Amino acid sequence: MAAHPARWLPSDEGLHVPTAARPLRAKLRTMAVQSGVQPHRHPWAQVALSATGIIRMTAGHGTYLVPPSRALWIPPDVEHAVSVVEDAEIHTLYVHPVARFLPSAQGTPFERWRECRVLEVSPLMRELVRHLDTSPGSEPASEREQRLSDLVLDELQCAAPVPLGLALPADKRLRALCQAIVHEPLRHATLQGWAGEVGASTRTLARLFRQELGTTFGQWRQQARLAQALALAADHRPMSHIAAELGYASASAFSAMVRRTQGTTPRRFLRSGP
Repeated sequence: MAAHPARWLPSDEGLHVPTAARPLRAKLRTMAVQSGVQPHRHPWAQVALSATGIIRMTAGHGTYLVPPSRALWIPPDVEHAVSVVEDAEIHTLYVHPVARFLPSAQGTPFERWRECRVLEVSPLMRELVRHLDTSPGSEPASEREQRLSDLVLDELQCAAPVPLGLALPADKRLRALCQAIVHEPLRHATLQGWAGEVGASTRTLARLFRQELGTTFGQWRQQARLAQALALAADHRPMSHIAAELGYASASAFSAMVRRTQGTTPRRFLRSGP
């Protein structure tokens, strides 16, 4: 089952470790389609932004599509992995727990940020991130870098969440199936078609969908396709392209599905995320 990138790349966050003296570190990396970063974790938070291209990140109990104009917040000590949907230039921010991040929050700085979430990236934040120092090493931050970092953290605090995540189950068989659907949603249209690939019966998988995700195979697959539609719309793809990518015969067929399931027009639905 081809649910993982064809080429794993090493995680190199050790070259950009945030510290109490320099609580925000930035990294820039270009990655090719079908490559990825193996599952890993670290004691600081991470923000992943796609400057160009679309990446998919599996983190904690969910999987998330991150197009341009969006970012994924990953709390400290949460295992995560990256796969590249199309050639991408990725900005990564590492945030130390002592960072001046949410000054209005009660308790620890990350109290309101314990879960992964996709965030809207403002034009200001995008420009600020582009100007952060991405050099590796442990040198102290310059005064300019400190000011830029403070502004980036302020923008993160104001960033609104957007619905580009999908819950993943704990059961290994169902998790493998869900990850495969996310990577190749059109390979099989029915649960029976997928069942043979994970070594479980259709009845068992249907039960697991209800027990672990509170939904049916058809409903979860549809949510996966809608999340992909939001990601493609955020990347400014035309409606005809989005419909074709999701396996619909025409833009009108895709529009009918959105009206039926979401109770709104495709334009309004796609704007609700982007």
